[in-house]
Amino acid sequence: MSTSTKSTDAANYAEYRRHHLWRENSLAAADEQETGEFNLRLMRRFWPYLRKYRGKLALSMLFMLVYTGLNIANPYLIGLAIDRFISRGDLVGMIVMSGILLAVNIGMWQAQYWQIWTMSWTGEQVLYELSSDMFAHLQKLALSFYDRTQIGRVMSRLQSDVDVLESMLSSGLLSMISSVIALVGIVAIMLAMNPLLAGVTFTVLPVMFVIAIFWQRQAQKSFRRTRAAISLVNSTLQENISGMRVIQSLVREDRQMREFNDLNAYNRDTNLQASRVAALVLPLVEVVAAAATALVILVGGAMVANHTLMVGVLVAFTLYINRFFDPIRDLSQQYTQLQRSGVAAERIFQILALPIDIQDAPDALELPPIRGDVEFRDVVFGYMPDRPVLHGLNLHVPAGTTLAIVGPTGAGKSTIAGLLTRFYDVQSGAVLIDGHDVRSVTQASLRKQIGVVLQEPFLFTGTIADNIRYGRLDATDEDIQAAADAVGAHDLIIQLPDGYQTMIRERGRNLSVGQRQLIAFARAFLADPRILIMDEATANIDTLTEVLVQQGVRKLLKGRTALIIAHRLSTIKGADQIVVLQQGRIVEQGTHAELLARNGHYARLYAMGFRVTSATATAD
Repeated sequence: MSTSTKSTDAANYAEYRRHHLWRENSLAAADEQETGEFNLRLMRRFWPYLRKYRGKLALSMLFMLVYTGLNIANPYLIGLAIDRFISRGDLVGMIVMSGILLAVNIGMWQAQYWQIWTMSWTGEQVLYELSSDMFAHLQKLALSFYDRTQIGRVMSRLQSDVDVLESMLSSGLLSMISSVIALVGIVAIMLAMNPLLAGVTFTVLPVMFVIAIFWQRQAQKSFRRTRAAISLVNSTLQENISGMRVIQSLVREDRQMREFNDLNAYNRDTNLQASRVAALVLPLVEVVAAAATALVILVGGAMVANHTLMVGVLVAFTLYINRFFDPIRDLSQQYTQLQRSGVAAERIFQILALPIDIQDAPDALELPPIRGDVEFRDVVFGYMPDRPVLHGLNLHVPAGTTLAIVGPTGAGKSTIAGLLTRFYDVQSGAVLIDGHDVRSVTQASLRKQIGVVLQEPFLFTGTIADNIRYGRLDATDEDIQAAADAVGAHDLIIQLPDGYQTMIRERGRNLSVGQRQLIAFARAFLADPRILIMDEATANIDTLTEVLVQQGVRKLLKGRTALIIAHRLSTIKGADQIVVLQQGRIVEQGTHAELLARNGHYARLYAMGFRVTSATATAD
């Protein structure tokens, strides 16, 4: 590939990402906003977290005031020493004043140490609670949020944005207050010492205001871009690492590398731009401070020569000029951090402000132990409000029966399972279990009595035993082994190096697809649900393993209500009823033999797919 072609690809990709991908969900759109003004009222949202630690916060404020007061006193004491003792050769006075200055600086050190420690402790506690609240909120959000949101963007808020807030809450916010108090105190002392020299110093303030206005306009935009850029990089990393098997199988490594390099370059450039803006203000402050010092030395030197000003006062005043601009320098740096933190806080509170679409009703009841009678009554539902997936679905599954749901892709099979577990709410109609509308009972009491096994089982890092026990933490090792034995997983597990104590890597990557599926079966069966949902649960299991699973399934389905979404004949033909879905509507319903005899939709599906699977299984 030529260099020009590579450059064109990179440019086209960057354009696509900026103008299309960032708008694919609400968080992405929020990331792209770059022109909003910094809102100090946003910081008020931290008060509920800070209020719990107001004692430590007050103590930190006290230490800050002590440190600031002692710091301001230093130049005055130096000037006093020059005029009262050094100029007169008073050795005793100089020794006393040296002792006082040493004591003042020791006090400053102690006050600053305890100020930083108490505020850091408070900040870490707040960040701990904020992160916990974010995680708790994310667990309550409906699955529809995760359907449309890149996980990398969420991770960016949980990790990098919280890290940005750490320095502000640990020390930055209090340091800003300290700088403001120091600035006010220094101005008051300078005016008291010599109003003329104070006036000369303040002549440079208009220049400072111009610098501050320029800085404020540039900083917000730059820092918002950096947060959006790192969010995009994180989401792309997560997507590529999760899809590495596909990338390597399709030999896409070079292309993915070029795409990531383009994103990484954008992240680098946005951070460099933000650093350039931040680096510009400090040298400008230094130049203004140097100009003020030169003016004071010029005017003050003339006054000393005319014997209208004492040398010690001029020295003290010169030191106060440095002290005067120190808070301004600090405020410039801290304002940089405040801008970054403001953007990070905004993004964090966007997560916390996301509505929880699926919530327990205020009068929700605990669902009592159920028999498992399931009814879908005139159910209309769509993942997009204007695009229904189910159209007035009516379906009754008597307790203890097994219903198989078949149909082409997109017919609404998995949607039925999602509505029964109330991962989504119907737009109209009702889903009933034993006559209870699932919206009228608590989610926890509902889902405790429903077991779900998906086509792609999710295993957590830990041992095999821990994963099987996940839905029933009080289960004994014997219970775990019995559940695994029931679904045909025991013999496979004991062949592993450490048996049930074998550590599972991330998402079970050190196990075969069939082994992961069997463990998921054991986990669901150990929970002993009254209703069992199998969503393509045997699609990835080889024929020999499926024979073992079917034996366990027949035992465990006995007396339970089961909804089976599958393509394999062996899984479906034993069902009490089979429902054929097309475009969100039931087009046929009956037993396997009845539906074949009708020679309709099911018979055609059987001829095209199920019979081939059955023949293959027989051949195997």
